[in-house]
Amino acid sequence: MRKLLIIINACFLLLFFSCSDRQKPDDAAARAAKEYYDSLFAGNYACFVRGMYLPDTIPGNYREQLEANASMFVGRMDEEHHGVSSVDVIRFVNDTIVSADKKSHVRTSDVYLMFHLGDSLKEEVVVQMIQHKGRWLMR
Repeated sequence: MRKLLIIINACFLLLFFSCSDRQKPDDAAARAAKEYYDSLFAGNYACFVRGMYLPDTIPGNYREQLEANASMFVGRMDEEHHGVSSVDVIRFVNDTIVSADKKSHVRTSDVYLMFHLGDSLKEEVVVQMIQHKGRWLMR
């Protein structure tokens, strides 16, 4: 009976310590960067441009130029590499920059993405992200 009690206690302790609260890394910036580039390669250029860290209001013709540039980039990738088949997050590095007076801070992240190109090549890209008004945007 005593051995059974020791075994039950050991199992209880093992269960207790294995269920610790591990902090999960904040991968919101990485997910946002992947989503923006998935949208870009799916042809949703407006979503990609909305993911850029720009002033709150920009002229309509400037937005159109940014969307046209995104379209040309995708066209060049299609022409040179037969498109991009998928985008994967390799890793990310988050950082918080605190002001000198310690009253404000800015959250940033470097997200490393891997583009799997249509001609079986891979290209690694670093996307710098900044959190602005609760949203992660590309710098």
